[in-house]
Amino acid sequence: MIRLALFATAAGMTLATMSASAQEARPVVMPIDGTLLDVSAEGVSTRTPDLAVIQAGVVTQNATAGDAMRQNSTRMATVLAALRRAGVAERDVQTSSIQLSPQYRYAENQPPVITGYQASNQVTVRFRDIAKSGTILDTLVREGANNISGPNLTIEKPEAALDEARTSAVATARARAELYAKAAGLRVDRILSISESGAAQPPMPIMVRAERFSAAPQADTQIAPGEQELRVALSVRFLLK
Repeated sequence: MIRLALFATAAGMTLATMSASAQEARPVVMPIDGTLLDVSAEGVSTRTPDLAVIQAGVVTQNATAGDAMRQNSTRMATVLAALRRAGVAERDVQTSSIQLSPQYRYAENQPPVITGYQASNQVTVRFRDIAKSGTILDTLVREGANNISGPNLTIEKPEAALDEARTSAVATARARAELYAKAAGLRVDRILSISESGAAQPPMPIMVRAERFSAAPQADTQIAPGEQELRVALSVRFLLK
């Protein structure tokens, strides 16, 4: 009994010590001596896109599911071989979807009748040399690709450009804070917090014209990369005195 009482007393002392330590560890909130100013700012940097991404594939139809898939596989093998000959690396070609669906004939007051099957095989292709992407698109069409969308132009490694935009956003926020402080007869003391609400690199879609699917020889499809804007939005809290 005595040993238990001693243990309970020791435990009580330990809990009391832990409780006191927890109270001592609570952060002390110091009052702000000055005026708080919240500023939202956006930074922008521009780059020329260096990566084009397209969806390319083959759609085939046949009376039976097996024939539709076999025909599709044969034509898709030709398309993939054309991509390899054009210098597109294996790592830049990825299967995105394979589909097989029945085709129906509908008539009034009658159940739908299957008339055949449609097979589709789509790949995502990345072009690292945008100047050649138009020529490769035309090659795909000549080799049997009949379902193409894109390209989406983007920047492969946007980190440096986004950092430029961040630097610009902070400078813009600081300039606005200085303006507000001067108008209020105050000065900017320091930055209390910075939060990033968004960093965006929107892709630039360019639709391939339908007439390019003609088998007649024509000039290569032209892809103009232009420039792309990368944006970063910040919220900055300043202390004015």
